[in-house]
Amino acid sequence: MVPAKGAAAARSRGARASHNRPMNFDQAIAAFEPAFPLAVAYSGGADSTALLMACAARWPGQVEAFHVHHGLQAAADDFEQHCAAACKRLGVPLRVHRVDARHAAGESPEDAARRARYASFAALAAAGGTRPAIRSIALGQHADDQAETVLLALSRGAGLAGLAAMPEVVQRDGLCYHRPLLGVPAAEIRAWLKAREVAWIDDPSNADARFTRNRIRAELLPALDRAFPQFRSTFARSARHAAQAQGLLVELAQQDLAAVGTPPDIGALRQLSRARQANVLRHWLLQAHACTPNTAQLDELLDQVEACATRGHKLHIKIGTGFAERRGVLLHWYNPSPPTEASR
Repeated sequence: MVPAKGAAAARSRGARASHNRPMNFDQAIAAFEPAFPLAVAYSGGADSTALLMACAARWPGQVEAFHVHHGLQAAADDFEQHCAAACKRLGVPLRVHRVDARHAAGESPEDAARRARYASFAALAAAGGTRPAIRSIALGQHADDQAETVLLALSRGAGLAGLAAMPEVVQRDGLCYHRPLLGVPAAEIRAWLKAREVAWIDDPSNADARFTRNRIRAELLPALDRAFPQFRSTFARSARHAAQAQGLLVELAQQDLAAVGTPPDIGALRQLSRARQANVLRHWLLQAHACTPNTAQLDELLDQVEACATRGHKLHIKIGTGFAERRGVLLHWYNPSPPTEASR
């Protein structure tokens, strides 16, 4: 997944201004300039309902709705029926994809659902039949969601990649994903819908206090609103700074990986500082193996690389879903189990 460049980035200039100050809903839609045909990720919730209505009104005949049936709760069938009825009223084609988004042991439910959604969007976009291929997908995340994502990253001790939160425009699986509402507060979106007497779905899982994001939404955001009303725009600015810094780390990792090789030469790795070793190893594991080590695993790997001063030192440790091991002068990673959807 990479940030969009070129024409797509140029199209998002107006939307990028939304990070600098809060925007109202109509301003955000006016600034949104996607490539067509466009699909709106439509859950039936307030944010995607407003986004779908506005896009369908602005670009009649050029917009479709994508709905993912997660199969995670009994009300999922009712959600689909609500979306079908709403799309019929709007005259918008609806495509539905059903998935089993249950998470595996030790896996984040949010991460599992996110992967299932993106896989579904790619499948729906590829299943257009005789219709023109979808080029852009609009997502309904807003300013409160971005603030929640920053706080969630902080609560997990995330690095720059996590603190960068959600990009406004990103390329994934050959599709351009847009988040045109990132500068719009959630209350503004709901006010827009209420003024038009439009109903939406409230997903009961959003009130489940077992999930950290829900606790952040229910407890921290109201407190921040009282103490620091500008937190949405300032958090978004911090996320942009983190994204820029993360981009520089990726550039450095690409240069270092070209120097140490793929798989990495341990001797060449040892010539780098520990921080650069960590950076290039994270990059190699993610790009080559879709593997993200936790902090303890990466620290142990760095310690073992440092200990590889002689040919006789063995290295074989758990990293992510597989193992890193020394084979001669090279550092390899392998997964002894057949790959699953979660580890691909």
